[in-house]
Amino acid sequence: MTADDAAPRPAAVLRPPALRPGDTVLLVSPSGPTRPERVARGVELLTGWGLRPVPAPNAYARRGFLAGADELRAADLNAAFADPQVRGVICTRGGYGAQRIVDALDMAAVRRDPKVVAGFSDITALQLALWRGARLAGVHGPGAAWRDERTPLRSAESLHAALMTTAPVTVAAVPGEETFGVRVPGRATGTLLGGNLCLLAATLGTADMPDLTGAVLLVEDVQEPPYKVDRMLTQLRRAGALDGLAGVAVGQFTDCADGWDTGVVDVLTDRLGDLGVPVLGGLPIGHGHGQLTIPVGTEATLDATAGTLTAAPAVR
Repeated sequence: MTADDAAPRPAAVLRPPALRPGDTVLLVSPSGPTRPERVARGVELLTGWGLRPVPAPNAYARRGFLAGADELRAADLNAAFADPQVRGVICTRGGYGAQRIVDALDMAAVRRDPKVVAGFSDITALQLALWRGARLAGVHGPGAAWRDERTPLRSAESLHAALMTTAPVTVAAVPGEETFGVRVPGRATGTLLGGNLCLLAATLGTADMPDLTGAVLLVEDVQEPPYKVDRMLTQLRRAGALDGLAGVAVGQFTDCADGWDTGVVDVLTDRLGDLGVPVLGGLPIGHGHGQLTIPVGTEATLDATAGTLTAAPAVR
């Protein structure tokens, strides 16, 4: 344990300042590699909001399935956390690799000058680490490698609101979403934690696995066949991680069919439906078309009867 690890954690949630026009945001790649042409649309979007997006020195590095060596990716994040001119951190994409570097993050710098960190997918590992080390609220939303065909205007407006306003964020279940039928009526309030199911399951047994007692758990995933979704949820259940949950918010489970008679909706209903808590599926949060943004680490109300998830802002 390092001295930084031993430092006291804030008792309350750290909510960084909302981004304002003129603010510099660093575009980082903590996980998989990307290319400038894939980030160009995100740069255009952020610039249109009055922000100053700057690619980190190693944003386009590449080492196989990683965006460069672990040391480079950690250095970009730590430089962003330490630089007072940088007011936000926007991850370019997910992929894989964030878990390899989270133990090298300077949590003392995060606590001294909290900044909004946005991303999803593999970035769940980063946000869980920042929650453990600094109680930093985050933003689960699209990255800077923006694709208009998957994240249209409504997705952009949702991310803008979460980054640059202090209004609560409400996401409603959509009948057209595959997971819409996953529902246990009821209402629950608690800290919204989680994100990508695969990364949450991979965090079991590490210091970053959050205590989900009294929490509203968010889960979403992509290209995981139903039996693997079953395996991950069963692992979480057997580990006791889901004991004491207040509720479950189910986002998009995209491209998860594998040809068996049992589909991902069947698995989600089976593994979540008997927990004795409200469960709301059909939320357009995740890897699917029309992905919306939601704060994580803040108090949220899940109303599975009305079909809404409302979270307090991640920024102040």
